[in-house]
Amino acid sequence: MSMRHTTKARRGAAAAALAAGLALAVAGCGSGDDGDGKKPDDGSSPKSTAAKDDERDQEPAADSSKSIGEMKGPKDIVITLHSAVRDGGGFVTVSGTVTNHGNMLFTPVDWRSTEAELAKSRSSLSGASLVDQAGKKRYLVLRDTDGQCLCTTGLSGIKPNESRPVFAQFPAPPKDVKEVDFQIPTMPSVSIELSG
Repeated sequence: MSMRHTTKARRGAAAAALAAGLALAVAGCGSGDDGDGKKPDDGSSPKSTAAKDDERDQEPAADSSKSIGEMKGPKDIVITLHSAVRDGGGFVTVSGTVTNHGNMLFTPVDWRSTEAELAKSRSSLSGASLVDQAGKKRYLVLRDTDGQCLCTTGLSGIKPNESRPVFAQFPAPPKDVKEVDFQIPTMPSVSIELSG
């Protein structure tokens, strides 16, 4: 065989292999499973849409049987705080639950920070703060290197009677500070004890 015929044969074999691979890929896309033999969730399962919305990259919910404080705001919105824990890395994580006791959808656009750096963190707790009254110091929500707050985001469209877990991380006040005020724009502040 000449060099020319060998090159044509190789091209033909490569094209056939590529076509077969593409056919398998297209067939795999329409198979209706996610690679482990399970059918994808088509919305007909008992899992609610709200539950799907909550499956974000968020901090796990705190023990909701505990309450260290409660904030009641406009539109019958209530935030129940479950914990304010000092972490080993010099942070404080405040965890709670927001509940819409009203009769309309609620999107907390006023809870976000007015800082330009946190503009990406929409419908979030980026405007929350901890205030050490005795030390006269305010601690703002931490942010990551992408400018996202280290807090719950994606809080849009909270339905009537719906509850969602929330969290926010702050720099830790000095060890001798045991009590701080937790604040969110448009909500009354609440005094909470730090643990850990």
